[in-house]
Amino acid sequence: MLPKASFFVVARSGGDDDSSSSSDTTTQSSQPASGGGGSDDNGTGGTTTPAKPAVQTVVVKDAKPVGGVKRLKFKHNDQIVFVVKSDTADEVHFHGYDVHKDVEAGGSVHFKFPAKIDGKFIVELEDHGVTLANVTVEP
Repeated sequence: MLPKASFFVVARSGGDDDSSSSSDTTTQSSQPASGGGGSDDNGTGGTTTPAKPAVQTVVVKDAKPVGGVKRLKFKHNDQIVFVVKSDTADEVHFHGYDVHKDVEAGGSVHFKFPAKIDGKFIVELEDHGVTLANVTVEP
C-alpha cells in the first residue's frame, strides 16, 4: 500500500512587470502553517522546516525605484525584512517606525525588525524626497 501524499500549491498572480509604475509584493508570515499530515519523511524519518520567505529587494537607479514604488505587506508581530540596493547615496527612511539608514552609492542597507505598529507607511530616499516603497502592516 502506498503512503498518502500531501500537496502544497503556491499561487502567484501574473503581471506585466515592465509596464507597471508600481509593483505589488506580498511577504508571507514566517510562521509555519498549522495542520497537515505529520512529517516529511524523505527516507530520513525526520521533519523538515518550511523555507523562509524570500527577502524583498528594492533596487534604486538614478534615485528612483526600478519598476516603480514597491508594495510590501507584513502581518503584525512578523519580522519586517527587506533590502534597498542603491546607485545613489542618500538616507533611507522608514517612516512611522522612524528607522533611518545611510546607503552609499553602489551599496545596500538591510531592514529587519518586528512589525509592532499596524498601518501604512512609506520608505523613502530622504534627501531626494523619493518614495521607494509603501509598506502595510496588518493586524
